[in-house]
Order: sequence, then structure tokens, then C-alpha cells
Amino acid sequence: MTRPGKKRARAASGVPGGSRHDEPGEGGADEAVAFIAEQVGALRKLAERHKLDVLHYLLGMTKLEADEHLRLRTKRKLS
Repeated sequence: MTRPGKKRARAASGVPGGSRHDEPGEGGADEAVAFIAEQVGALRKLAERHKLDVLHYLLGMTKLEADEHLRLRTKRKLS
């Protein structure tokens, strides 16, 4: 049980710090896709830095897919 005023410990996810609004799942699919796009962008940079070409490519494709999903969802909401 958590004490009032204290945050629950996060499961080890490899992401230092962060707050509740950074975790996917609380705000629906759009928030989850935005979170994925952000994290994949950081992972892609890491793969590039270490010359992991196939991972860099695949993470780039994943980021493009997430960005496209967000773009289409935003376009539909504006219509």
C-alpha cells in the first residue's frame, strides 16, 4: 500500500524518472502511440550511434508508422 503524498515505485522499464502522464495506457490509444513514437525515436538514435543498421532501419519504420497513425487520427478529429 502506498502512503499519501508518495508515488508508487515504477517497474524497471529502462526509462529513468518520468511521471504518471509519461506512461502509456492512461489516456487511450493516441497517448500510447505518442509515447511509443517518442521512445522509438530515442532508441533509433541509440541504434544509429552504435551502428546497428538493421535496428536503426526497423525503429525508423516503427516511428514513421506511429507518426502516421497520430497524423491520421488528428486529421479525423478535425473533420
